[in-house]
Amino acid sequence: MSDNIQIKLPDGSTKEVPKGTTALEVAKSISPRLADAALVAKTNGDLIDLSRPLEEDADLKILTEKDPEALEVYRHSSAHLLAAAVLELFPETKLGHGPATESGFFYDFYRPTAFTPEDLEKIEKKMQELAQQNIPYAREFLPRDEGLRKFKGEGDFMKCHYIEQFTKPDEKISIYKTGKFLDFCRGPHIPSTGKIKAFKLLNIAGAYWLGDEKNPQLQRIYGTSFFSKKDLENYLNQIEEAKKRDHRVLGKQLDLFSIQELAGPGLIFWHPKGGIIRKEMEDWMRDQYLKRGYSLVYTPHVMRKQLWQTSGHEGYYAQNMFDVMELDDAEYRLKPMNCPGHILIYRDSLKSYRDLPVRLGELGTVYRYERSGVMHGLLRVRGFTQDDAHIFCTPEQIEGEIASCVEFANDTLKDFGFDQFITELSTWNPADRKNFVGSEGQWNLATSSLEKVLKRLGIEHKTIVGEAAFYGPKIDIKLVDAIGRLWQLSTVQFDFNLPARFNLEYVAEDGTRKQPLMVHRALYGSVERFFGVLIEHYAGAFPVWLSPVQVVMIPISERHAGYANKVAAQLREISVRVEVDARNEKMNAKIREHALQKVPFMLVVGDKEAEAGKVNVRTRGKEKTEDMGAEEFGEKVARLIRDKSSAL
Repeated sequence: MSDNIQIKLPDGSTKEVPKGTTALEVAKSISPRLADAALVAKTNGDLIDLSRPLEEDADLKILTEKDPEALEVYRHSSAHLLAAAVLELFPETKLGHGPATESGFFYDFYRPTAFTPEDLEKIEKKMQELAQQNIPYAREFLPRDEGLRKFKGEGDFMKCHYIEQFTKPDEKISIYKTGKFLDFCRGPHIPSTGKIKAFKLLNIAGAYWLGDEKNPQLQRIYGTSFFSKKDLENYLNQIEEAKKRDHRVLGKQLDLFSIQELAGPGLIFWHPKGGIIRKEMEDWMRDQYLKRGYSLVYTPHVMRKQLWQTSGHEGYYAQNMFDVMELDDAEYRLKPMNCPGHILIYRDSLKSYRDLPVRLGELGTVYRYERSGVMHGLLRVRGFTQDDAHIFCTPEQIEGEIASCVEFANDTLKDFGFDQFITELSTWNPADRKNFVGSEGQWNLATSSLEKVLKRLGIEHKTIVGEAAFYGPKIDIKLVDAIGRLWQLSTVQFDFNLPARFNLEYVAEDGTRKQPLMVHRALYGSVERFFGVLIEHYAGAFPVWLSPVQVVMIPISERHAGYANKVAAQLREISVRVEVDARNEKMNAKIREHALQKVPFMLVVGDKEAEAGKVNVRTRGKEKTEDMGAEEFGEKVARLIRDKSSAL
């Protein structure tokens, strides 16, 4: 047998190297510059340390700063750097886990004493010292029993849990050493701490061990890291801009919504101004439903527990549902989803193939038990309204229906002022069958249908393995907001599970009974979440058609109030939302107040305007005022509302 192996490189070329050669050694043989830039390697689809010996023929790719996957590994290594610094400064601390996240990393710590902002500064300084020491991320293997003894002896109960949960009794466990810091971790990691050039610790939050309120509360330190200081500065600037746009702050400032302590967390109270915007959103969606061939339906908020057993939610989703209510005739649950209700409407009468597709749409309020630590303003709540629709169709119609849903989603986002999207296809993981229902054939059919649609529409997408719903694959459309943040809102999901569970049928052309296919889709995601994103995207300065107050009339003095009211009446005739501010206050004070309320147009009127039938227009965001005929202004506003324009 040869002691050499064949390594296939991304350009299609091959290298013959001795068995046991590392990925870094392969990189050095290609180019010293590549070896210096290398952060991690990918072999046969798996990420590995550059120092890992290659023992068999393999495809190999050396990843550098140009590869997104390398950033995830870089951030995971940044989390280890954070943990190493914490242990240097606070050796009594016990360690949880420290993954990379979409925007950075975190590490969970158990320590009776709370970390302070001053502690964060010390930890960050220590991280910089350890980075400058260029300490290797060295992988070792220990017998499982030896590793457990070590971590138990040090009181690291969380590490012991992870070892017991994720390893088998007879296997060796993977340990990464960074200076004095040892961590149970599968890796991979970048070569050394010196590769980490730009990082920042951001904040401290509470997190219960294993997400259970009965367990000890941990301290989670969040941070972020980038390949360059410039990228880090851009991100930190984005965070500062995001603070100015925080929908919770603007929601109070603009009097849009509130969460009332007496009523409970995660439950939204829509104030009159927020209620106007909600009406516009709901009217827009219902109008689109009817234009696109959907039927409007309404379903109850509570239903028998038996229904949720039939749907499978009682088994797969019970931890996210509110507790059972015992009523006279049965046990009931608040609905966490609208789909079973729509299924019962479909099932109420036998359908022919000529009746399909059946598209049922509802703006239906649902209730989910979110843990207290994860709720966040409008973005993560316990009661919310979904723009839910379910489509029942034949196999021949499925691709056309999915394509229509994707186009509907894009039209929705564009009408509300978003023009950049990222599309993801979430599929099942066959190795994790217990978390998914259905056969391999069903999953393959469903996934290929979604892939064909995206290809036909020319939509680039990323495939995310294992992130599908338990009942089928899905297409997620993420929008990019005004400051470059991604938001998950629109979803189109394939479902072959519920039609089978409820024995849904239609009469096929040959007279036989067949099972329809089913598509779930929500385009706002939820009215609350979409509203929160709108607030932050526009920083509260909504386009005219969404603004709760579109025009404010400001008479210069009391004698001009009559003319102001006359113009206001004309604007109301063409459905413009207008207020007249005739208070006995200084005009400049009124202007400042309405500017803070981000009203699109303020019309100041005095003797000159009243005599000429004009208005002096102050447009939001513009310094110069403009004199305009009252009728001309009305036409302009009506056009902006009709066109749903974001411009003023």
